[in-house]
Amino acid sequence: MKIALVGASGAVGSRILHELAARGHQVTAIARDPSRIPAAPGATAVAGDARRVETLAPLLAGHDAVVSSIHFTDVDADALIGAVKAAQVRRYLVVGGAGSLEVAPGVSLYDIPDFPAIYLTEAKAGGAFLARLKGEGDLDWTFLSPSAEFVPGERTGTFRLGTDELLVSASGRSFISYEDYAVALADEIEHPRHVRARFTVGY
Repeated sequence: MKIALVGASGAVGSRILHELAARGHQVTAIARDPSRIPAAPGATAVAGDARRVETLAPLLAGHDAVVSSIHFTDVDADALIGAVKAAQVRRYLVVGGAGSLEVAPGVSLYDIPDFPAIYLTEAKAGGAFLARLKGEGDLDWTFLSPSAEFVPGERTGTFRLGTDELLVSASGRSFISYEDYAVALADEIEHPRHVRARFTVGY
């Protein structure tokens, strides 16, 4: 497939780039500074700004899917979604956050009293982005939330999938590696099971 990856130089984006390239996909890897994008077979690094519809949309056109891996506080939801629509790419996958996952009926993770204040603004921006997607009728979108701890690690290929509830392991820990997250996202691109929906991945 031809896949446009916005935010390909980041900690998560670079793992997604590696996973997609290893599977033989042709990736247009987009970042404001393309020199920071790691080399990968079948990948083309290009400069692009997710905040500018007029310059981003032409970079996305002609792809089978768009993936965005960007901090939600760094981008305007309408601008980014608008660029995907202007490019006429129907399939859109978003690297989401864990904050909007439910820990009890009607209670999001970012609503609990001990949620780290340093992450609160980003987490709520992610929740707002998801709400914006839920009202979007022109895209086949997917929002993949990681578990609470989203960390560098190993690619094991062994994990659980969920929907809107935070996944917690038998030991009481909620976590997923960047590498296994990338596996789950690539699986969804190749075999769509959560179209116009949010899902989550964890151990």
